[in-house]
Amino acid sequence: MAQTSTNVSAAKPVTGGAIAVAATGTSLPTTTSGSITSFTALGYISDDGLTNANEVESEEIKAWGGDVVLSPQTGKKDTFKCTLIEVLNVDVLKEIFGSSNVSGSLATGITVNVNSKELSERSWVIDMVMRGNAAKRVVIPKGKITEIDEISYKDSEAVGYGITITAFPDSSGNTHYEYIKAAGSSGGSGTS
Repeated sequence: MAQTSTNVSAAKPVTGGAIAVAATGTSLPTTTSGSITSFTALGYISDDGLTNANEVESEEIKAWGGDVVLSPQTGKKDTFKCTLIEVLNVDVLKEIFGSSNVSGSLATGITVNVNSKELSERSWVIDMVMRGNAAKRVVIPKGKITEIDEISYKDSEAVGYGITITAFPDSSGNTHYEYIKAAGSSGGSGTS
């Protein structure tokens, strides 16, 4: 297959928010257009976008004399990072602090209890638009917020919750799924 610049793409969020979340066990989409009405959108993320670290850990085995002769995989970690910037959104606060720790509404007053209760595993869907309006969807069946960055309050930038979501293997051993489909194509979604 010849190289072509039309396969090079940037990624933009879909209109209305790229990241949505639901309880684990919620029916998951298996295409770029599958319904996510049972998921809750978390709104805007910062212009740093989304990063995915798919880290492979291995151990080097050396022969006498120092040559590396084997490098078996000893582990694999799949994480996603972004910064949620809708800090007045109750649904965002519930993901950051735990659903049982957030009550009220912006109109009536929000109360957040900050404590050491462990956050739950959740299902995550991330939708984006690629070159030529191709759709890309990332589905994380079991993901948990495992890190929250330091929160900065300044008058010159948006307050945000920088999070790391660690993706855990599902019953098939997959940590996440990716679906990609060209705009207007009638064929099935591709996976990678």
